[in-house]
Amino acid sequence: QALKVLTARIQEKDRSERAAKDAAERKSLVGSGDRSDRIRTYNFPQGRLTDHRINLTLYKLLSILEGDLDDVVNALQAHEAAAQLAALERNA
Repeated sequence: QALKVLTARIQEKDRSERAAKDAAERKSLVGSGDRSDRIRTYNFPQGRLTDHRINLTLYKLLSILEGDLDDVVNALQAHEAAAQLAALERNA
């Protein structure tokens, strides 16, 4: 009888540890949903698009919405290239 209780307690402890680990991983993947997690803001009254990840602000929202994404894509590519170069420099 005591062995069954001990086994049940160990299994419950393992289960709760796995659940806590899974919850922490899920939270890190999903984010909190706070305003601080924002990626991009579309401000229609000012005709402004702001990408908060790379601190890019463009005042041509309508042309961007019509498909003129060159400035946005080029800025994202330049930011990624700079990040990769910085990573290479840190590892060298």
